Amino acid sequence: MTPALALLAAYTVGAVPFGYLLVLWKTGRDVRTIGSGNIGATNVVRTTGRALGIVTLVLDIAKGFFAVWLAARLTSGNLLWMSLAALAVMAGHAFPVFLKFRGGKAVASFIGAFLYLTPLPLAAVLVVFIVSVAVTRYISVGSVLAGGSFPLAVWIILHPPASLLAAALLAGAFIVWRHKSNIERLRAGKEHTFSFGGRRS
Repeated sequence: MTPALALLAAYTVGAVPFGYLLVLWKTGRDVRTIGSGNIGATNVVRTTGRALGIVTLVLDIAKGFFAVWLAARLTSGNLLWMSLAALAVMAGHAFPVFLKFRGGKAVASFIGAFLYLTPLPLAAVLVVFIVSVAVTRYISVGSVLAGGSFPLAVWIILHPPASLLAAALLAGAFIVWRHKSNIERLRAGKEHTFSFGGRRS
């Protein structure tokens, strides 16, 4: 029962839509109806401003970290259930029950979850992300390259148990899959470049 509770808690934590709630509180608007329609930090920056975007990013990372931390406490550090909790919190963010399962890309919750589980491989792919975004100015390119390279980084750096490697593979594939519309826009030359300055008043 406790492992199931850990997964339910991870999904529920992931489903808390911080970006949606913050934009609604600040502007009265539904962030899903503006910009890219995403509830994550990138769209919050673009549509509502840098400060609120940073708060969204921090909270979304924090919920990923907390979900896996809680699973560790509830399951006495069982790596299988912690790995599943990492996937559950990502699923909660991407498909939140509170927003009729219309959520975000799950990149920030992925960062938080694997910051707890695999900090060194995560740091390696964050370098990939930062360099990719700096060169291309596309957040989506950085996210896809980081997600795609994450399982390899986990395997090379940690040589982990099968449960953790499988979670890394699924998480990386999920990040790439959630960016399928971005990939299509990149191919069509219609993807938005990113400016950290956010919305201009």
